[in-house]
Amino acid sequence: MNVEELKKLVNDLRSLPSENETVEFKVNNFDMDGVGVRISALSNSANLENKKNAYLVFGIEDETYNILGTKFSPKTVKEGNQPFEFLLNKKITPAFDFKIYEIMVDEKKIVIFQIPPAIDEPIKFDGIAYIRIGSATPKLSDYKDKERKIWSNIEKNSFEKGIAKENLTVSEVLELLDYSSYFSLTKQELPTDTKKFLEKMEQHLLVKKIFNDNYDITNLGAILFANDLNNFPTVKRKSVRVIHYEGDSRAKRLNEREGKMGYAVGWSNLIQYINDRLPFNEKISKDFREEKRMYPDEAIREFVANALIHQDFSVSGAGPMIEIFDNRVEITNTGDPLIETDRFIDHPPKSRNEDLAFFMRQVKICEESGSGVDRALKEINLYQLPAPLFESYRENVDKFTKVTLFSHKDLKDMTSEDKIRACYQHCVLLYVENKRMTNATLRERLGISDANYPTASNIIKETKDAGKIKESEKSKEYVPEWS
Repeated sequence: MNVEELKKLVNDLRSLPSENETVEFKVNNFDMDGVGVRISALSNSANLENKKNAYLVFGIEDETYNILGTKFSPKTVKEGNQPFEFLLNKKITPAFDFKIYEIMVDEKKIVIFQIPPAIDEPIKFDGIAYIRIGSATPKLSDYKDKERKIWSNIEKNSFEKGIAKENLTVSEVLELLDYSSYFSLTKQELPTDTKKFLEKMEQHLLVKKIFNDNYDITNLGAILFANDLNNFPTVKRKSVRVIHYEGDSRAKRLNEREGKMGYAVGWSNLIQYINDRLPFNEKISKDFREEKRMYPDEAIREFVANALIHQDFSVSGAGPMIEIFDNRVEITNTGDPLIETDRFIDHPPKSRNEDLAFFMRQVKICEESGSGVDRALKEINLYQLPAPLFESYRENVDKFTKVTLFSHKDLKDMTSEDKIRACYQHCVLLYVENKRMTNATLRERLGISDANYPTASNIIKETKDAGKIKESEKSKEYVPEWS
């Protein structure tokens, strides 16, 4: 922060009705233990109160809020023969990035400790975690309910709630975010007062009000509604890449696009761009043949949305990627899946980015309650396409999840793995509808003639031998092995 911002911060803190769990004023009463204990207590309290920062301020009288100045110089004073700041950092665990500012206000020195909330575990000084109760700083272990809540908050801590851009005016926020798309997608009327814009957006956790009329933009707000992701360092590497190749290999790229808009703002254009590059095929049904895109729109939308929602934002330097080949589409996102890939069809949705998932479901970008994958697979079956492949893999130290959609193949061209995957997924789809797979249902799924039922029987046997399905209580009917 620059000098003007720090002076404004001092005035904002002095405007509070009283000290609280995340703000404390001192004048000259400082020592290593006192400062260390208060940093621990204020950081843990900031977690408890869901504050972006807590503040320990020297040079302001705690009862009158008068600016008296301080003799404390933490950046130059020594404890024994070692620098105060060095020893303080050494005794605080785990290490975290609190900041110390020194400024002159009315020709008097003010020292500000800006203290972020505990993120990975409660902050300790000399091995002990403290909490702020009124103006007291007891041990956190003496307040088990508060300790439990801090751990609960740590478990809930998410990338989405982090700050992408801080301390902005209303006009600066509205310049960085596509507010008109927000109101359109959420089906709200555009308010006449611009301040009301941000009140509405705050309800969806896209922005966060700080002192007076200034706001922070959260990572959630940036990733969904940025006019340009490059304006936000925390998310600029999370743009969606679409690469279109010639043929079935990566030897030659026909074109490539890296989106710059937030996911919600750019969603329609992204899907249109992908669909415009998909090959066509005859959609075959019992009653008609009609030229259609190779892949059903519902499948493309669902699996691309899942890649955005379920990515691991902690993996730096990589975002969602869609690669289009003549014979397949690969949709990749960072992070290991939170559920086994074999259970994508039946398992309730589980995301490491719950706020992002909730909003995208709320505005109908993807399906609620896990039904989207089921419906996408049903469309793939209607298009008579091979079963998609769900897989996770590691590249160096990072993990990734990939969904591969395959273009049309005749049964004779399918590998054994293709057939087993199709049989298993068909069995699961029926099971979640309280139905059972039979030789007849598999023949219909794979377009096998009734006279050629032994072919379906062989596929069923291979799938059983692979440990994917089993015979149900009723002979010649099959259920997933995990059921």
